[in-house]
Amino acid sequence: MSFRFTSHNEADTVRFAQALAACLPNRLTVALIGTLGAGKTFLVRSFAACCGIDPETVVSPTFSLWQTYHGTRTIHHLDAYRIRDEHEFIELGVEECFAESAVTFIEWADRVEKCLDRGYLEVVIEPGTAQTREIYLVNHDKADDCLVACIAKALRKP
Repeated sequence: MSFRFTSHNEADTVRFAQALAACLPNRLTVALIGTLGAGKTFLVRSFAACCGIDPETVVSPTFSLWQTYHGTRTIHHLDAYRIRDEHEFIELGVEECFAESAVTFIEWADRVEKCLDRGYLEVVIEPGTAQTREIYLVNHDKADDCLVACIAKALRKP
């Protein structure tokens, strides 16, 4: 199942993150795909705020490759932009984080798609105008299409 959401401003993206926080299970991999400046880190920062984590502490893991944050939920935030290949990504120890009770966000996940945990949620962010973003959700676990439906329903609430 897939779903498209148009974010007209940062407040809409925060609302999208709130819908994710309300619907995502405690153990899930979220594959973030989008160009530089699309808003991948902003989405993770907004999700972290929903989990009681100071959003100012959430930074792009482009150079550190992996950050972990603890709040009401554990969040792993990884970045595959500087990863040479899938083997190097696996060497980071990502299989351990996939096994934890944590939401794992991977920026530039399309670079390491073959390594992703089964049943991941793909979030594609495409810039539109100066402020708008088209956000596409694709659930890669056909047995759990209710996840995308939950997010869509949460976004329809006023």
